Amino acid sequence: MASAFSPFEEVGKQAEFREDLNRILICPECKEDPPRLVEEYSSGDMVCETCGLVLDRIIDTRSEWRTFSGDDNGNDDPSRVGDAPNLMIDGDQLQTAIAFDGKGAKNLAHLQNKINQDKGTKVLLQAYRDIQALTDSINAGTQVANTAKHIFKMVDDNKALKGKSQEAIVAGCIFIACRQTNVPRTFREVYGLTKVSKKEIGRVFKQLESFLQKMGGEDKVAKATGYSQQYTAKGSTTADELCIRYCSNLGFRNAVRVESVARRLAEKSSEVSDLAGRSPLSVAAACIYMASHLVGEPRSTKQISVVSSVSDGTVKTAYRYLYAAKDTILTKEVFSEEMFGDVLANIDKVPVN
Repeated sequence: MASAFSPFEEVGKQAEFREDLNRILICPECKEDPPRLVEEYSSGDMVCETCGLVLDRIIDTRSEWRTFSGDDNGNDDPSRVGDAPNLMIDGDQLQTAIAFDGKGAKNLAHLQNKINQDKGTKVLLQAYRDIQALTDSINAGTQVANTAKHIFKMVDDNKALKGKSQEAIVAGCIFIACRQTNVPRTFREVYGLTKVSKKEIGRVFKQLESFLQKMGGEDKVAKATGYSQQYTAKGSTTADELCIRYCSNLGFRNAVRVESVARRLAEKSSEVSDLAGRSPLSVAAACIYMASHLVGEPRSTKQISVVSSVSDGTVKTAYRYLYAAKDTILTKEVFSEEMFGDVLANIDKVPVN
């Protein structure tokens, strides 16, 4: 439908609502030009600095840097919003928390937690705290902790592994998370974190693998947190993976060089029949022992046994098998002269035992 006004009349009507920028706010008492006006954001007033007359109301458009915590020591809190909701926890997570120190604060906090948190949420929060503490104790990293929490959440949502202790489930989740994130940790290290028997953790681990293979990436929390990939079972930790961490803990001056030589030795050790049934821990320890002498930074078997968590005698036994096969391992095909010429030159310095 056509407009009832002409174009000139429409422009005129729009001009009525435009702000006149030529108008200047002047104090009616002082009538100073230019005016001396002050914006008092604390009270929300436009005030004449000369006579103190309030001329207008204003809106504070600045960023609100405020804190309501009692332990900020007078400093501004740079956070304008609260934490993002945790997808690992059910509910809107907008409950009030009692966080002040005063008479009866402990009782108030206890009652508040009892009202706001159901039994299921308490179990999840406790499991998350345990997972975080255990992964920190073995320096596994944040990615391993988040993956283990996600696996535990899937188990809890689907009511799987009923009758199993929470400690065993937590240990199994951490062990699987280490494998899925390519952070090599041995079963012995994870087993040492808990008081659960090794056999029980092994059972839980097998049941967790079966459960995750059935679930796949169908979990809604998995999709939201980026863990929606299909679960694939991975083999046990290999000796060359352990060499990386053990070398860094032994304090070599040239740790990268020792690690490179040790990993090559560990890869070739799979061809040594006498080392086929040996634990990857003892094989890695023996390879590091030989590599340290080849690079010129020798370490004793006792020093390596402390880092690798195997006995001194076990390291020496594995090394004897490795030394017996040195003619087939320490070759120019494995260690080229261009990159490892110094290593081949030190073959005679390798100890017999």
